Amino acid sequence: MSNALKTSTIVGIVGAGAMGAGIAQVAALAGHRVALFDLDAATVAKAIKGIAANLARLVDKGRLDATAAAQANERLIAVDQLTGMRDAGLVIEAVAERLEVKRKIFAELEEHVADACILATNTSSISVTAIGATLEIPARLVGMHFFNPAPVMALVEVVSGLATSADVATCVYETAAAWGKTPVYARSTPGFIVNRVARPFYAEGLRLLNEQAASAESIDEVIREAGGFRMGPFELMDLIGHDVNFAVTESVFRAYFNDPRFTPSLIQQELVNAGFLGRKSGRGFYEYGPNATRASPRLAPPTDSPRVVKLFPQSGVIARLQQRLLDAGLVTATMPETERIDGVVAQIDDALLRLTDGRTATQCAHDSDHDNVVLVDLALDYAGCSTVALARARQCSDSAYAAVVGAMQAAGYAVVPMADVAGMIVMRTVAMLVNEAADAVNQGVCTAADLDLAMEKGVNYPLGPLQWADQAGVTLFSTVLSNLCTHYGEDRYRVSPLLAALSWSRASWHARAAIDSAA
Repeated sequence: MSNALKTSTIVGIVGAGAMGAGIAQVAALAGHRVALFDLDAATVAKAIKGIAANLARLVDKGRLDATAAAQANERLIAVDQLTGMRDAGLVIEAVAERLEVKRKIFAELEEHVADACILATNTSSISVTAIGATLEIPARLVGMHFFNPAPVMALVEVVSGLATSADVATCVYETAAAWGKTPVYARSTPGFIVNRVARPFYAEGLRLLNEQAASAESIDEVIREAGGFRMGPFELMDLIGHDVNFAVTESVFRAYFNDPRFTPSLIQQELVNAGFLGRKSGRGFYEYGPNATRASPRLAPPTDSPRVVKLFPQSGVIARLQQRLLDAGLVTATMPETERIDGVVAQIDDALLRLTDGRTATQCAHDSDHDNVVLVDLALDYAGCSTVALARARQCSDSAYAAVVGAMQAAGYAVVPMADVAGMIVMRTVAMLVNEAADAVNQGVCTAADLDLAMEKGVNYPLGPLQWADQAGVTLFSTVLSNLCTHYGEDRYRVSPLLAALSWSRASWHARAAIDSAA
């Protein structure tokens, strides 16, 4: 039997901005009467008009029945006082991210609504425990975090504070599901799931740019085309707005008592100081507007194919790269199993091609006593991707490097050359996402399954981080992080205890199942 609220239940929305209006549209389409309040009555009128326009567009596109749209519009009720929420069974607050403002709203709501009314906050960053601490009935307060735009984005984080009733969380979870959303449970910790686990996606891109690993355009290209993400970090930060993204990073950093994993970037701070906030200001990492032009990513020029390509025995993600070389007719020999070397993809003329493991190519060359080492970055799927990044050891000869570039191009890849920076681009970004995901599960924020679902539905990742760990191998990411930690000498790259435990066990079962059972 479902614990979702019946459609006869009135839903109240406090705050008629973009988020509040979006949530109101979702609830009205789901069959609820919706009482919409804002301190500015004109904002409520604008929201109701905007919802009607959104529904009309859906009808025009054939995505919504005209009758259903008309009925949803009729369910929207403008109220000019919080007393208008007295008959609501659920009230969702969607106002500014300020603790004192939210506490004041909920305190006033408690004077008007029934004791059985559920109170929900759409906060993305404030502790649900802190918001509910001053309530008469704190057990009825829960986080109901929608993602913008609420009518489009599937994810809803159902966040429980220390006092939140399990029955309340279950009701809100099942109500969100009944509204056509994908809910996940989370414990009230800084950033909840998505805003915590996603931080390395931005942070590692910014750090790579700061270390001059490649241009913003090139990093975005590699993240998209090799990593399989819909947008690169710089494109995405420009879309979100640097003021918003920087503020969330600062908030999470402070909330975790200045944990170096969440350290904000001076580059982004400078953009905020300059007012270069991204799309909304016309300039961020890129320029926007009718006359704006964007620099192209740096690609290696066409190079001749190599004479010799010897494959070393490998499995997993590397095998797909080797298959591309085979399919291109480049392979001249396949080495026996006795010649297996961890991480080595192939000998290409005089060069050794290796998968990055968190060391620099120069360090790999030193450790292997082979000058001509070239590293290839991680890809989501070497079989289908169009681009790879390469980094060469400082002592690698031009001819040896050119042979590797030529082989990659002959196999159908565009090559992005980058500086010899530890961990490269996709590898270090995904390793940090995996690490943060493992830590969140290890600390009881959510289950592994909900974490992967949240990252896929909330920020459109091509794979959940833990599913990616399953696919590429937990040991690979643990090794990369350990090498990054050694290289930088920073706690930022410390390995999550759960990720380390899974790596040490070398278990044959998938990381995801193991993490779930451990949690």
